[in-house]
Amino acid sequence: MTDQLGGLPLRLEGVVHLYPIPGGDVVALRGVDLRIQAGEIVGLLGPSGMGKSTLLRLLAALYPPSAGRIWIGDTDIAQLGPRGRRKLRGRTVSLVLQGPAVNLLPYATVEQNLAFAARDRASRHRVGGLLELFGLGPLRHRVVATLSGGQQQRAAIATALVPGPRVLLADEPTSQLDHEARDDVVRALFDVQRNLGATVVMVTHDPVVARELPRLLTIRDGRVGAEGRSGEEFAVLGEDGTIQLPPHVRAMIPPHSLLRVRVIDEGFLLEPADHVSDQGDGL
Repeated sequence: MTDQLGGLPLRLEGVVHLYPIPGGDVVALRGVDLRIQAGEIVGLLGPSGMGKSTLLRLLAALYPPSAGRIWIGDTDIAQLGPRGRRKLRGRTVSLVLQGPAVNLLPYATVEQNLAFAARDRASRHRVGGLLELFGLGPLRHRVVATLSGGQQQRAAIATALVPGPRVLLADEPTSQLDHEARDDVVRALFDVQRNLGATVVMVTHDPVVARELPRLLTIRDGRVGAEGRSGEEFAVLGEDGTIQLPPHVRAMIPPHSLLRVRVIDEGFLLEPADHVSDQGDGL
């Protein structure tokens, strides 16, 4: 067993991110507000191109947001320069990219990959415990290229944890894996959260994986559109008062429809306005 790292809370306020292209900018994220508690394991779900991977890379401090604030613990990423972001990635945050091959040296052994990630005496001390935690002890002398996809992914996660990060980010860690390997990787991520105390955020398209996660955030049109907890889906009210309706509700209501909000004893009711006079509805 390795030492407890302890997670950090994550907080985003009004985060916007643009990708410049000839002729204009592409808006990847628009006004994202989000709170993740220290030591939580959270999934990001949603169609391709909706901003999930961009959000993960912003949390990894690969680049600052175009607008808004991102805190990892007490550190505001938006206030850091390139050197500060590199330091944060080296000591506080680790990112496991999609596809284990891009995270590992394929010609080296499993143990060598972990050893190469060690930066000091404390991280070198973690190597043995991480090999044990992820069931890689019997594979420690195997060359990475000879391992199965699931074994490589577990090795990639273990390698990312060698520096002792407080936050682990994983982009589609179960993609292109069979069911058994997928389940092994999901168990490994839960081990990171449970045994090391780290905060874990992962992107997934797999509904089976999504059902295993205690908290699931759906990214739609560059915003947090819904949140799932214990199998129940909730709409999310943004800091600016905006709310995205679930897709099955949106399909029932034509675009640009007027919706009436009525306060009732139990809370409030949202209903289509069948008719609104030219003078408005008393508003």
